[in-house]
Amino acid sequence: MSLVGLGRRLGALTLGPARILRSSLSPLQPFLASWTLPVQQPSMGILTSAALCNNRNNWKERSSYTVRPIGIKKTGGRDHTGRIRVHGIGGGHKQRYRMIDFQRLRYEPGMEGKPFQEKVVDVRYDPCRSADIAMVAGGSRKRWIIATENMKPGDVLTTSGCIGRMTVSASEGDAHPLGALPVGTLVNNLELAPGRGAQLVRAAGTCGVLLRKTNGTAIIQLPSKRQIQVLETCIATVGRISNVAHNQRIIGKAGRNRWLGKRPSSGLWQRKGGWAGRKIRPLPPMKSYVNLPSIAASN
Repeated sequence: MSLVGLGRRLGALTLGPARILRSSLSPLQPFLASWTLPVQQPSMGILTSAALCNNRNNWKERSSYTVRPIGIKKTGGRDHTGRIRVHGIGGGHKQRYRMIDFQRLRYEPGMEGKPFQEKVVDVRYDPCRSADIAMVAGGSRKRWIIATENMKPGDVLTTSGCIGRMTVSASEGDAHPLGALPVGTLVNNLELAPGRGAQLVRAAGTCGVLLRKTNGTAIIQLPSKRQIQVLETCIATVGRISNVAHNQRIIGKAGRNRWLGKRPSSGLWQRKGGWAGRKIRPLPPMKSYVNLPSIAASN
């Protein structure tokens, strides 16, 4: 048998049943024409903690300072493993972060130890904090700082790290060591250690009070009425933080809280226990951030 004949016989065997099947399914042709086979979508990979860390952009990893707004990704209250840690965070309008320089006493190269002045260029709203921010320029640099209550464009701010024999008559927005300021001065952006940068009194409308100075230290009363003790070489800004009416704003509707990235809590009613309500308690003792030698060590 030739190869041509063998091919014809095999073709007849394979095409025969198909012709019979097509003729028997002729009433179902309109249904089969409209019916399509489902296409299986490619499966997504598992989002491990390593993948989540690689996908998220952390602005703190920047090595150089910039005044340009930086795009940030919202976490939705989740940590690096993807688990929800804070249930009240989620959604909200897109925000861009402005890098705030909390270390006011930052000298330029070749100007160490000398007072310097900076001019306020702009004062604007910051979506990432309750207080307003101000752009100041001096020398060959620009930077963002926390604005004080009456700060406006055109003001000249003085920053000094010197403590003289006489107290200085500082204006609002100036930054000086606590030892150079007179007792009773309102201060903000307070350092806990020299050169560490402002860590306390940074919220809108807040201010601390310089109560007294003793043995190279300064006693500050915080907005919570608690007193702390720090070294007199710590830098503080004179005045009160801007946006004083922040605690008096009216939200108006629940949607505005969603714009701010605040999720609603559960509506489950729970009876309040003894932890709720105002209580009359004595003020906590003064907390010292000064490593003074103890009596036992001196003996």
